[in-house]
Amino acid sequence: MGHGWEGVVLKLMRGKDFAFTVTGSEDVTDHFRRVHFTDGGMLAQTGVHPTMWVRVWFDNAGKPHQRAYTLVDADPDAGTFSLEFALHDSCASEWARKAQPGDTVEATLQGTGFITPDPLPAKLLVVGDPASLPAINSLLAALPAVPAVIWFETTHDSDKELPLRLDPALHELRLVPRREAGNHLVTEVKEALPGLLRDNPGAYVWVACDTATTRSLSTFARKDLALPKEQVNALGYWRAA
Repeated sequence: MGHGWEGVVLKLMRGKDFAFTVTGSEDVTDHFRRVHFTDGGMLAQTGVHPTMWVRVWFDNAGKPHQRAYTLVDADPDAGTFSLEFALHDSCASEWARKAQPGDTVEATLQGTGFITPDPLPAKLLVVGDPASLPAINSLLAALPAVPAVIWFETTHDSDKELPLRLDPALHELRLVPRREAGNHLVTEVKEALPGLLRDNPGAYVWVACDTATTRSLSTFARKDLALPKEQVNALGYWRAA
């Protein structure tokens, strides 16, 4: 399958193409599916870093369509990893529902990157949802001694059962139901951030929700609270319809 103009742009930006092969899959909840892969030699070339993601290509009615997914449990020695899909009405979700061992999918590695804060922050202030669950788990694993507050937006009741890899001694989870197209989450976080930052100078704010929510919270942190750019990491993981 050709990758269209997006593929051309990624090539110009030195994107590297790989083919992944499905080795198995499992339903984590009724709205969340994990698919296991061999990496086509990718990890031996690139290594692994926290929140590492790839652009996976799917067929969308005969046209190429790419979506970004965070690697889960990547093992460079074995050349394996998993991807987790928050299921909804999309060609990517449809592919994940039907994926069988031996199926292949093309992917491009371009744009990913994460710099661990140095010095380590006093606290992590993390805002996410099922789409960014793998990245949240990767971030917490990369900074295992840093306490964290995690706001996790839920759409379905089963989202509360998703496998957040928390240390009860270090991590405080705040489940927030999705309401008002994400504005409920924005309000909750905006009310809490000033006090948490006052009590934890140098805390690191990490946001990965829908584009509008992420933009609103990033603007609040950087402009209203005047946090320096190295203290905030924000990336929209999906776009609300």
